[in-house]
Amino acid sequence: MTWGTIAGGPRADSKDPVMPHLLDTTIAGVSVAIDAEAVHVRSLRPLSVLSSAVLGGGAQIATEIVNVHVDKDYGGDRPEDDILAFARGRGVRGGVVGLMTAAETQFACLEAAHAHGLRVAAIVSMGLSNVHAAGVTPPAPPAPGTINAILVVDGRLALSAMVNAVISVTEAKALALAAWDVRTAEGEPAAGTSTDSVVIACTGAGEELCYAGTATPVGYLMARTARAAIERICREKCERDGGRFGW
Repeated sequence: MTWGTIAGGPRADSKDPVMPHLLDTTIAGVSVAIDAEAVHVRSLRPLSVLSSAVLGGGAQIATEIVNVHVDKDYGGDRPEDDILAFARGRGVRGGVVGLMTAAETQFACLEAAHAHGLRVAAIVSMGLSNVHAAGVTPPAPPAPGTINAILVVDGRLALSAMVNAVISVTEAKALALAAWDVRTAEGEPAAGTSTDSVVIACTGAGEELCYAGTATPVGYLMARTARAAIERICREKCERDGGRFGW
């Protein structure tokens, strides 16, 4: 079986923080723009979405997904209202799912993959100042540093398969961090941060898929693209910084 992978978006050294960059999802009718204010996914078709998003979390129908950058000292009491206000300011009038991050969104990465009629795009933003070891790091108030992963599938997943997909993407995230030996302040292997979000969005094309675990083609593609995006962010950060500092 042959699997194709396409990296989307400009290299880190060409990313102007002000001018938005359009990334190629390879999925017809689905576009992504990134800049210093947000990652913005727009679909011409309604998307079935399952997420842990701040705005519109749970199961939703939406045509827009925004991952909004906020200052590391953000302390808003109603973040969902702030995200919605941002989206409306960007001209979003329909259904929207919204995330929030203090990570630099202009350095978000997109990875897309396709095989046997399936297409998947992963758009990830990442901050690592708040890494935790699941079940080891004690509960604490939220802090800056978030990994937000948006997975767009040109297909139709049953709700149970979308839950399955969240697991596949989360496992891939943990493996990517392990590959880069990301550790907590206490020296434990980090599985993520305390405020990570995952969004699974489906176009509804084709026959319904009932499973999306890592042994399935669609689960494999989602895990592969999510991991590739995280590892690319790590590489590009090292290139920008001239080495590995602060994470």
